[in-house]
Parts: sequence; C-alpha cells; structure tokens
Amino acid sequence: MDLHVSTKEQDWAEVVEGQLSVDIFETEDQIIIQSAIAGVSAKDLDLFVNADMVTIRGSRQRDSRTNTATMHYEECFWGAFSRTVVLPSHIRPAEAQAELKDGILTITLPKEHKGGTSISVTER
Repeated sequence: MDLHVSTKEQDWAEVVEGQLSVDIFETEDQIIIQSAIAGVSAKDLDLFVNADMVTIRGSRQRDSRTNTATMHYEECFWGAFSRTVVLPSHIRPAEAQAELKDGILTITLPKEHKGGTSISVTER
C-alpha cells in the first residue's frame, strides 16, 4: 500500500488536533520516521515533505457504537492529529516513500549527501 507523499503544503483547516507520537532514526543513507497509527487507513493520511521537515496529518474515526454507549474510560485519541518534525539532515523529498502496514506508518527519506571539494592553497 502506497501513501500519497506531497511536496507542496496544502491549506489544512485550523482545528484542535492531537499530536502523533513518532520514532525517528537515521542510517548512513536514510532518515526513517515510524509511528504506531492503528485504526487509520492510508486514505485518511496526508504527508508533506520538504528538504528538512516532515508533516503528518490524519484523522482516526471513533466507532459509531460509542454514540449510544456509556463511556467508562476514554484514553484513546479520536479525531484529527498531526505532527511536524524538523529533520536532523537534509533529504531528497522527491524520493520519499511511505508505507502503512499492520498499523505502523513508516516514512523512508533518502538523505541528501552534499559533497565537498578539495582546493589548493596558493602562497604569495
């Protein structure tokens, strides 16, 4: 299952949102973001990726049975959520990939390796 990864931020409505918990780790060539996001389908997620930042927005819908039930505990967050993270290094946004599998969202971001060059020093 592929998720839509956008490189242009959309006009998202200003609403009260929950904050999504994420794990971020880095390898030599990639930055990887993971989030336990059970109960959300790929169609309910929007991702915005640029060279140094990622925004994840989505919505988790409550089971309709709770509308008529007596609630004893309410610990899960339902409704809109988002998370914006500043990345530890620049990435190539056009090559970003996202996958939702078994309730885990994994975003893989190839790092931008900016090479340098050696120059000689002349003495005068």
